[in-house]
Amino acid sequence: GVTVETVKQVASKNFTLSEQKKKRKILLCRETCFFTVHMTSLQDELNRSILDSLLDFTRKCSSTRQHGDWASQMRASEIPTAALVLGVNVPDHDMTFQSLSELLQQLVTPHVASLQAKECGALKHLMKRVLERLMGTTCTVDDDEEEEPEQTSTETHKSMHCSLGILCDWYKSKTRSKMLQQPPVVVIFKDLEAFNHRVLQDFILICSRYIERLPLMFIFGIATSPSTIQNMLPHSVSSLLCIELFQSLSCTQHLATVIDKLVLTSHFPFKLNGKVMQVLISIFLYHDFSVRNFIKLALLEHFHSQPLSLSQRDLERIRQLPSFRRYTEKQDAQEKVNLMTDDTHLKVECRKLIKDLRKYHKNYYPVLSLHTLTSSLPRELHLICLEKTVWETEEYQSAMKLLRMLAKELIASIQRCCGTLKPVKSKKMMNALIQMEEILTKIKHITSPVKSLSQKKTDLFQLQKTLLEMNETRRTKKLSPFETVRNEALELIDGLVKSHLSPPEAQTLYEVCYYTSSATVRRHLNATPRTSIQAALSNPYHYLQNESLKTEDGSVSNAAPDICIAYKLHLECGRLINLYDWLEAYATVASAADGNDPDSDTFGKVDDLFSSARFIQAVSELEFLGFIKSTKQKTDHVARLTWEAVEREKRTHTWLLPL
Repeated sequence: GVTVETVKQVASKNFTLSEQKKKRKILLCRETCFFTVHMTSLQDELNRSILDSLLDFTRKCSSTRQHGDWASQMRASEIPTAALVLGVNVPDHDMTFQSLSELLQQLVTPHVASLQAKECGALKHLMKRVLERLMGTTCTVDDDEEEEPEQTSTETHKSMHCSLGILCDWYKSKTRSKMLQQPPVVVIFKDLEAFNHRVLQDFILICSRYIERLPLMFIFGIATSPSTIQNMLPHSVSSLLCIELFQSLSCTQHLATVIDKLVLTSHFPFKLNGKVMQVLISIFLYHDFSVRNFIKLALLEHFHSQPLSLSQRDLERIRQLPSFRRYTEKQDAQEKVNLMTDDTHLKVECRKLIKDLRKYHKNYYPVLSLHTLTSSLPRELHLICLEKTVWETEEYQSAMKLLRMLAKELIASIQRCCGTLKPVKSKKMMNALIQMEEILTKIKHITSPVKSLSQKKTDLFQLQKTLLEMNETRRTKKLSPFETVRNEALELIDGLVKSHLSPPEAQTLYEVCYYTSSATVRRHLNATPRTSIQAALSNPYHYLQNESLKTEDGSVSNAAPDICIAYKLHLECGRLINLYDWLEAYATVASAADGNDPDSDTFGKVDDLFSSARFIQAVSELEFLGFIKSTKQKTDHVARLTWEAVEREKRTHTWLLPL
């Protein structure tokens, strides 16, 4: 395949090799930045409501305190706390908290500290991080094991203890000249569930004692449920917090918006075929939950692996594309010769084809949105269109039958279609909009016989006569004016579908836009740690790329890392492994790897403390990885945990290969 830029520039000059690499990097950075910027913008838009609510909450609490009626609304020991439920898409939370911190600092208070559980393992570390990020200084803690950080700030207090008393004095000095303005001090806990319960409880208890001197506020980032707060904090601690709940949109709603605004639009040139889309959605729903990472890997893989230059080699690559070969086969004999031999003619033709591809996308997505006739989820229809001819499917036939039975609902459905087509600038879509509006006008002016009967009083004879006429019309299959107009509307919609919803693979040069390697995406994103670990231990050359580790028959060289040697030796044992026998076998292999003389008396002996230490470390690593465990049956034995998988490996691998 080739990229969009390759085909767009086919009429331009050729580039040198260095220019090719430069252009490829520029394109990769540009497309990645385009996606990242739009993704960030979409997520900010989705989070705008909840971020505005949080800002209002902090302003309200700050204003209440400044007007002197803080104690009238909450006890003096209560700390205003926002419980922000963000959902399980944890990889995307950093972006949300970054936007929140920036907005707070710009609009409410400059005193904001964001914390993560991994940096706050103990109370002293938590206090240290809070003071450092609020005061802009470097604090020290009484911990002999902790290294002193580099002092890069001019305000460093070498002997400053991490206490809230110091923070209160600092805050008082900062706000002394602004007695009427006391901005709150906001502490954000990004991943509340990961914090140590005891550390969090102690920190809240300490903060509650300083609430009269320091306008503290907390924001708890919660990934699971608001009940997490009650589970982590006892009542004596949670009662010190004045908690208000804020619920963000779910990660599935975020994903749906990303698909609608980025994937299902002609403005974003990068596309995914049906299999890649399904793989990414399944990985998102069952493993990752990261909207931010949803398309990025496929985008990077597509643009990084495709050429950007316009050399003769790339023109030949275009000629080899399956879609272009199908297009060439449909041409007459002379045109085939020109496309396959004349580079100038090929460039001109490619420019025309890429314009046709853009027109296809401009018409495809508006027609796809006509799915609102029967449903409000065009994503499902998009997946069907990517894989097959949609108008030949049973679902499409059922939908058309449903539309043929609509009466009052038909007007509302056509109005939704008109609203979908109005913003589209395509000439074909504008013509379709005009026809649809004309049909809508006709439907509004048509009155069915049943409706006319209901609008006026009639006797039994007149009613019987009208019903007999309607029955005769149905028997002779004569359509009423309403049914005629309804069929006209359905024929228009059916024609739009058949004209513009053909599968993308039927378009010439579709490879320039569509990423199709679902296997690559699955391999990179669908983690299989056990398989990877066994591959690394069985074939260390695969990852280390060291020539001394390369073998021909799948065996492991005795120059491999100690854990690889120990792993290979343990494959030759039964369910229980004698540690001394294992050590002796390891010492023999290690002696050969060290270049010792096989005829010497010390060759393969276990008296070497260094070799014994290496073996113990390798065994400990295998136990940590879950390949073995200690057993009470025999104190000098360990039990193997991967029996069935190991038996398969023993049949496919040979013994250690000597150097």
